[in-house]
Amino acid sequence: MSTRNKTLHQAAGAITFLLMTISIYMIFIYAPMEKVMMEVQKIFYFHVGVAWNGALAFLVVFVVSIMYLMTKDGKWDRYGMASAEIGLLFATLVLLTGPIWGKSAWNTWWTWEPRLTSTLVIWFIYVAYFLVRGAVAEYHRKATLSAVFGIIGFLNVPIVYYSVHLWRVAHPMVFGSTGGGLHPKMLHALIVTVFAFTFLYIYYMLKSLAIETSRRELENIKSVLRERID
Repeated sequence: MSTRNKTLHQAAGAITFLLMTISIYMIFIYAPMEKVMMEVQKIFYFHVGVAWNGALAFLVVFVVSIMYLMTKDGKWDRYGMASAEIGLLFATLVLLTGPIWGKSAWNTWWTWEPRLTSTLVIWFIYVAYFLVRGAVAEYHRKATLSAVFGIIGFLNVPIVYYSVHLWRVAHPMVFGSTGGGLHPKMLHALIVTVFAFTFLYIYYMLKSLAIETSRRELENIKSVLRERID
């Protein structure tokens, strides 16, 4: 890793750590306690933070997948794979934190309402994205199929967002014309948490791309050594 890249990684890591620390303080100390759900409501900040940035990660996959199909440049495939990994992680956290909140709100861990179901569909699509990458050996065919899955997966994201507007759902609507809104201090904590997870996404992207670059360099060295031995 070059000195410039190392400095960039360290800066991203430091900003992420600082924002995460501030976020935790604002969630548990600064923001007031919700009167009905009490402590359980605090998971809302993490839930929304990972949901927002999961959508961001899948948007990046969508854009770079289109770029790969247009150019066949491998760098777009690498960006897509890195962002899809992080997006899948965030989607998993959404599916884990949501039921904890839902158990207190609805007295059930899961309900097959549109937002939860469409989120689960996205999760399965991106799991399939990585199954395809593992099953197909030829690089360009693998990258092309991955790009198609990346595009299809993102097309479901607007359905997740607008599901609370299009159908009658149990999922709460915090913002919008029918949303309950937030106490100003709760909103401050939410904004900081979303930014903290955004920088976490950037930090993970930098690390994932650096690992992939190192892996490719290692493969090139192995190829050169094989040719010399032969």
